[in-house]
Amino acid sequence: MKPNSTVSQNSSHTVAATPQKLVALFAFTSGASVANVYFAQPLLDRLASDFGVSLGAIGSVVTATQAGSMLALLFLVPLGDQLDRRRLVRWQLVSLIFALTWLAMTQSTAGLMAGMLVVGLLGTAMTQGMIAYAASVAAPQERGRVVGSAQAGVVVGLLLARVWSGVIADLAGWRAVYAGSAAVMVVLAALIWRNLPVQAVLAQRLSYFELVRSMLALLRTNRVLRVRGTLALLMFAVFSIFWSALALPLSAPPLSLSHSAIGAFGLIGAAGAFIAGPAGRWADQGWSYRTSAAALVLLLLAWIPVSFLEVSLWWLAVGILLLDIGCQALHVTNQAMIFQSSTQAHSRLVACYMLFYAVGSGAGALASTAVYAQGGWIGVCILGTCVSGIALMVWAASAQPTGTRSICTQS
Repeated sequence: MKPNSTVSQNSSHTVAATPQKLVALFAFTSGASVANVYFAQPLLDRLASDFGVSLGAIGSVVTATQAGSMLALLFLVPLGDQLDRRRLVRWQLVSLIFALTWLAMTQSTAGLMAGMLVVGLLGTAMTQGMIAYAASVAAPQERGRVVGSAQAGVVVGLLLARVWSGVIADLAGWRAVYAGSAAVMVVLAALIWRNLPVQAVLAQRLSYFELVRSMLALLRTNRVLRVRGTLALLMFAVFSIFWSALALPLSAPPLSLSHSAIGAFGLIGAAGAFIAGPAGRWADQGWSYRTSAAALVLLLLAWIPVSFLEVSLWWLAVGILLLDIGCQALHVTNQAMIFQSSTQAHSRLVACYMLFYAVGSGAGALASTAVYAQGGWIGVCILGTCVSGIALMVWAASAQPTGTRSICTQS
């Protein structure tokens, strides 16, 4: 595809398949962008030492990045439905480079918090904006595959963020983590500047206030978004219930694992990147109903081996594998279906959908640690099993097994 070729956002006829190089660019950009949001998590002790902040208060760094993410979903991501996406991505990427450079140089706590807020804002805007971009570029018959590939990039970015952060910080200090990421984003900017396709700007222009307000209208009128968003909320609550409490039993006697060993379990989640592409293709082929059912069953079954954590870590590994495959398959299927439900609002759809994700993740983390304090790891497993079962019941109550090739009407 030529860099200046125009791709219609609402063409209904069959068009040429999206070039694989462009799909790879979407995936790499999504992964590199989301990684910036999570670099700080393994660095909290170093940041606390350098800036003279207590370990109890340094968690506000993570809060700042997550606050930036929420602001991005509400106020930046929807702009992709109104503005030239290529120009919008360019400016966001340049701004992100400056924000990363600022973080690598700042000497004050206020500067650190401001930098983290802006990196969370722009990193999330870039990530979700690129997924919406990929959905709008792809032809309807391949949208799930293309979105799945972009989502696979997000999975890899999340996994490698902690690896990059830990290794670079050990070799050259925490500031080098952000300086190195800024350099990577400069290279990425050169690729984006040349290779992203132009998209037709919608003829109907809305004011910024109307654009943001229209997200409420989407939630009210789009049944696919409501159902799939509810499933996403429950799914990410399950995911957060597991990962938020996992370090507690692993670091305590009799296991007493190191933080490096605990972190290594996250690499098992790489399986999610491999299932994302096939799940997208299954959605393209009209198998969303079956894929959703299989994914939700895997979420439920995963808690059986996970509950045997204290018996064998191999059982834990099996449970992580089932959990991650189920989450990624359902996540990609959800996105493919909501993007197909409207060709004019991809950016607003992904923003609304990810708000469900944010609520589910936050609620899951709070519930998980509270339950662990009262009922231990078994209590966490019971909680996860119950939420997984509720998700399966929500799907069963709202699903339409007939006419599964009609993504726009199926839930």
